[in-house]
Amino acid sequence: MKEQKTAHDILQDPDFKKLSGQKDSISVILTIIELLLYFGFIALIAFNKPFLAQKLSEGGATTIGIPIAIGTIILSWILTGIYVRWANTKYDTLVKRVKDKIGG
Repeated sequence: MKEQKTAHDILQDPDFKKLSGQKDSISVILTIIELLLYFGFIALIAFNKPFLAQKLSEGGATTIGIPIAIGTIILSWILTGIYVRWANTKYDTLVKRVKDKIGG
């Protein structure tokens, strides 16, 4: 049976530090990208409505704002997919390694 480690031992473990650092990095990067994407779109709505109101084609009903809004939503899904893929391939492996070390 493996010896249970203390919280201090776990916090000092190199694999735990790597796990924590990678999670923080990916979370911060993806959060900043998402905030820039979302608030950039909101700023465009607030400060440049005439640009968003331009028609895509002569006599058409669709404006430039529609594909930009759809793109914002799709890019948000893509960012979520990036995080899920990272979590499933890297994060879960490191979590398992740390759990095996601490006897969890």
